[in-house]
Amino acid sequence: MSKSRAEAAAGAPGIILRYLQEQNRPYSAQDVFGNLQKEHGLGKAAVVKALDQLAQQGKIKEKTYGKQKIYFADQDQFDTVSDADLHSLDAKIVALTDKVQSLQQNCRHMEAELKELTSALTTPEMQKEIQELKKECAHYIERLKNIKAATNHVTPEEREEVYRERQKYCKEWRKRKRMTTELCDAILEGYPKSKKQFFEEVGIETDEDHNVTLPDP
Repeated sequence: MSKSRAEAAAGAPGIILRYLQEQNRPYSAQDVFGNLQKEHGLGKAAVVKALDQLAQQGKIKEKTYGKQKIYFADQDQFDTVSDADLHSLDAKIVALTDKVQSLQQNCRHMEAELKELTSALTTPEMQKEIQELKKECAHYIERLKNIKAATNHVTPEEREEVYRERQKYCKEWRKRKRMTTELCDAILEGYPKSKKQFFEEVGIETDEDHNVTLPDP
């Protein structure tokens, strides 16, 4: 055992006694070891030995539950607490609980704000974005200017004529497609294979083969 570890073990009873008196709640040996090991460097064996020693000396109380021993400060050393004191402590607990909840809520709000700020653009990134948007706006402004300055605009009469021609050809398209479909159905009546198989054999391609659909009337 190192010198520092030996010194810690020697002072273990005093450290543990003060800890149990300050906390004034029951602990197992493992709890005491886990709570004090990091700060005081106490080993598990030293903690168990100190607890047994304190219990034998009557400085702390020991209770056995099954295979586990529980240690706590001797309650006789503490002054009797009056009902008024208990009510005062309860009020303090309620006030502190409310304060903790308020602080937790503030922490959640600040965490949300921090997350939002972290995900936002930095000043250099925002400046760069603004410059890119300005360039894009300038491009569209120039494009609009060229469109307005053009002299080859389509007149309403010319546009209407194009629409009429389109309707005429679409109508003829539907008519011929219907005639072709009826003719093929008549030819294939009683044919042992499907229309699709027949078209594939003779090399007939349909609008659907090329994902072409008739426009709305």
